[in-house]
Amino acid sequence: MNKKFIPDSELIINEDGSVFHLHLLPEQLQDNIIICGDPGRVNMIASYFDTQDYEVQSREFHTIGGTYKGKPVMALSHGIGGDNIDIVITELDALANIDFATRTERDEHRTLNIVRIGTSGGLQPYVPVGTQVIASKAIGFDGVLNYYRGRNEVCDLDFEREFCEHVRWNKQFAAPYVIEADPTLVNQLDRGDMVRGYTISAVGFYGPQGREVRVPLAEPELNSRIETFEYAGGHITNYEMESAALQGLARLMGHRAVTICSIIANRVATTVNPNYKTAVNDLIGIVLDRLLD
Repeated sequence: MNKKFIPDSELIINEDGSVFHLHLLPEQLQDNIIICGDPGRVNMIASYFDTQDYEVQSREFHTIGGTYKGKPVMALSHGIGGDNIDIVITELDALANIDFATRTERDEHRTLNIVRIGTSGGLQPYVPVGTQVIASKAIGFDGVLNYYRGRNEVCDLDFEREFCEHVRWNKQFAAPYVIEADPTLVNQLDRGDMVRGYTISAVGFYGPQGREVRVPLAEPELNSRIETFEYAGGHITNYEMESAALQGLARLMGHRAVTICSIIANRVATTVNPNYKTAVNDLIGIVLDRLLD
């Protein structure tokens, strides 16, 4: 069987042999990866490492690789939004599963464990500030997965249909998609001390999450309809901007992925945690211990 060949225009490899945006070499890739939005947070994650073996910085993509309790691990920042997740997950998969010398897929598939640590705004009274929410299901408002063949095979189509009916989805918006986190990672990371919720990945921070500054919203009642939606006994718990693209692309590419967010604001109670960096720091320690247990 002929292997798929990936032309230069479809996957750009830098002159030093690194992948285009991340500037990582295939030999620098680790199987366990902690990702985060803020490039500065990579240093916070890596401060837990026993060793820091390499550091690479390119635009908003900051990587530190090393070991934690003797096990290889890397921390990587992805910036903001599903479009950046499309770049990061595609290039991580390329590092794992494409032979850069021949530009063909490797004979054996390599599976990565990718855990995103983020911050988020809660949408239910039972997720006050300080709560750790694991995105058992993520709802993508960004449309990223809709550009890939096979999205219907990995998404919860019943959830999508009921959600759109309940919130009276505006068809001028991108069609939402619903994707589960990897169940193995969920069970490994949540030991009864996290909320397993439904997380919305919005396509922006202001209007797309119902924040009105100067320009009026097209759907000012959307959040109130979202808050009352129920599916299989669960509710929409929080807003952020990357979980759905991460979990969806990982599923299509054969990797394991999940997002865990520390709730730093509750949109219903209008409360904010000014000391959220401490909560995020605590979450990093928990994730590293449980992922590499």
